[in-house]
Amino acid sequence: MESIFEAIPTCDIGRRALLKKAGLAGIAAGVTLPFSAKAGENGVSVPQDEKIVWSMCSVNCGSRCALRMHVKQDEALWVETDNTGNDEYGDHQVRACLRGRSIRRRMNHPDRLNYPMKRVGKRGEGKFKRISWDEALDTIADNLKRIVKEYGNEAVYLNYCSGIVGGNITRSSAYASAMARLMNCYGGFLNQYGTYSTAQIARAMPFTYGSNVGNSTSDIVNSKLVVYFGNNPAETRMSGAGITYYLEQARERSNAKLIVIDPRYTDTAGGREDEWIPIRPGTDAALVSAIAYVLITENLIDQDFLDKYCIGYDEKTLPADAPANGHYKAYILGQGDDGIAKTPDWAAQITGIPADKIIKLAREIGSTKPCYISQGWGPQRQSNGELTARAIAMLPILTGNVGISGGNSGARESTYTITIKRFPVLTNPVQTKIPVFMWTDAIERGAEMTALKDGIQGKDKLDVPIKFLWNYAGNTIINQHSDINKTHEVLQDESKCEMIVVIENFMTASAKYADILLPDLMTTEQEDIIPNDYAGNMGYLIFGQPATSAKFERRPIYQILCDIAKRLGDDVYHQFSEGRTQEQWLQHLYREMRIMDADLPSYDELKKMGIFKKKDPKGHLIAYKAFRDDPEANPLATPSGKIEIYSSRLAEIAATWELKADEVIHPLPIYHSGFYSHEEAKTGQFPLQLVGFHYKSRTHSSYGNIDVLESACPQEVWINPLDAKSRNIQSGDLVRIFNEIGETRIEAKVTPRIMPGVLGMGQGAWHRANMWGDKIDHNGSINVLTTQRPSPLAKGNPQHSNLVQIEKV
Repeated sequence: MESIFEAIPTCDIGRRALLKKAGLAGIAAGVTLPFSAKAGENGVSVPQDEKIVWSMCSVNCGSRCALRMHVKQDEALWVETDNTGNDEYGDHQVRACLRGRSIRRRMNHPDRLNYPMKRVGKRGEGKFKRISWDEALDTIADNLKRIVKEYGNEAVYLNYCSGIVGGNITRSSAYASAMARLMNCYGGFLNQYGTYSTAQIARAMPFTYGSNVGNSTSDIVNSKLVVYFGNNPAETRMSGAGITYYLEQARERSNAKLIVIDPRYTDTAGGREDEWIPIRPGTDAALVSAIAYVLITENLIDQDFLDKYCIGYDEKTLPADAPANGHYKAYILGQGDDGIAKTPDWAAQITGIPADKIIKLAREIGSTKPCYISQGWGPQRQSNGELTARAIAMLPILTGNVGISGGNSGARESTYTITIKRFPVLTNPVQTKIPVFMWTDAIERGAEMTALKDGIQGKDKLDVPIKFLWNYAGNTIINQHSDINKTHEVLQDESKCEMIVVIENFMTASAKYADILLPDLMTTEQEDIIPNDYAGNMGYLIFGQPATSAKFERRPIYQILCDIAKRLGDDVYHQFSEGRTQEQWLQHLYREMRIMDADLPSYDELKKMGIFKKKDPKGHLIAYKAFRDDPEANPLATPSGKIEIYSSRLAEIAATWELKADEVIHPLPIYHSGFYSHEEAKTGQFPLQLVGFHYKSRTHSSYGNIDVLESACPQEVWINPLDAKSRNIQSGDLVRIFNEIGETRIEAKVTPRIMPGVLGMGQGAWHRANMWGDKIDHNGSINVLTTQRPSPLAKGNPQHSNLVQIEKV
């Protein structure tokens, strides 16, 4: 087999030698460039007519990575990444993964949107006509004026969008974006709470801690045992900017044992773990309850911690408004309302984990300190996810691992974040919020939605349905929202949602539903300053510059919104822009940042550096350390100021909200199976649980159309050999996965890396179906199989609570 160097064309022999010396040949294989070169950064030579431009990948993967774009004649030819620092623990290089390194394939993709367009077919058909920018912007502004006048600002909604969630001026987070600022200058918009990623845990954990914070992954350097419940950073935070590096480097230094609890043998395990414990989806709280039983009955709890810092563990600290035996200890020992002792034998029947393994795990957790217990966001993305999130937090609470170095709160890891001043979005005059997952409900039955039934916040009920939908850099109109077939039907009726505006780079599944479709620039084609997201204890800023000029008629989001603001009135425009260009806004915000943090370099210095890094001055982020050190001086943001194992607020919600029989809100972190659970799988016509997972070739659906990434990680459905054998399915067979909601067809991957009774499928694959025919998806888009029924408390998406059947086609 030829080496990667031999694969470079012979005309590049001089270039090849230079790259081989720099160790960069694999990146540039096949690129034809002239031999003449000049000295570049860090001694790497680049051709005389080539320049290197610092930019970034800021998609929603939880990392923010530096890119060094090699540009010639206004074209990005190849991509490197961060090469600064000592590349050692605490000063590592923020290296992009293969997704970020493939960015030029996105920039130069033949399917890029180039011109403003209006829909000429049905919504979803993808039939559009090119129009001028003036016509497009006039149409948007005229319809926005009309709808606000007729229905009010509550009828305008910014759909959940996270394609550029890492940006500042370019940020696409609905309520924190430039688009939100525009609407706040024009009377406001119907707001949202929660996210598709974290709705259940973000809603539930504050009832326990008052917030949702964990120790930084770097603090594992001080741990002796790491227990991950569905936490998979090797695939969800896999870049050099993410936390996988910290996990491995910290464990190497602490020699901490790693136990991974997950239905799937993930890459985080992947030979690096000490033990993998497969578990049925949605049953984590049952496992926790049985571990708690062992901890309590074998006296492995930290009673002093529970007495001093907690409310509701036992009778001593139970709130006065709680019922007798309403405490956690009574629930675990079977002295509560259900009368069931949560023994390992009880949990074994639910979780699929043998009782002796549960006992062994409990004793390890109870006898090893500090212990870093952390949950990913997969376990909470269930129909019982709020209970699950609070339950997992009970293990560090019971063992006193909260607020100490090397321990954790049970939440997902947190991070040190460098100083940042965000583009101000102003105050939304509309106080009403809907759960982010229920926007299709707000289109169909908006005026029927209430606070007690649907989780409306800010008022008792909605007054009007959604009539105007903004969608900027997001694929949640269709691809990332549940029950795609139902959503299609909702959006077809133009008398319901009257105007959909999409601002995008590609004709995504969601873009096909636009009435007006506008071509956006990518972050690599404009200027922005972004901070790190999850990055352990080393924060950083990336100053991205446009690698190439704007091509065709593509425009940056800030310019688009300025032009719309002008059409909404002079007052709106001046309030929105304050007379600043995008560059002037960045200069203004950065001046304020330097006042807040004297360590930051000057604006011009940062622009030249490309990336600036700063170590956490406190060493590591330790969640609730101040509370642990002095609970009187530093109370939590709970009503009692303490850790609330029993929540009186949840008890009140449970007593007043309208819930179905299989929906449970409880003041204690109990186990309940939820709807579409493994229990229903035993007796129903759909006997397999289906879970999604974040896939290496995509960030949700971003990068989902890049050929080399698709080839490296083809979309497949994971199935255990036992389940495959009974269905005569072999690896590579085309199979149909279906339920009462929909159907998708892809190839099977038969593997022992997923437990029996469970299927796994990478989420985010672009939906490909004939929506006017059989509606069968042919690309493994998992959301043709997921329900729009929300979870009980957060009203969040339960996209891992799915029951399906699988057959060979």
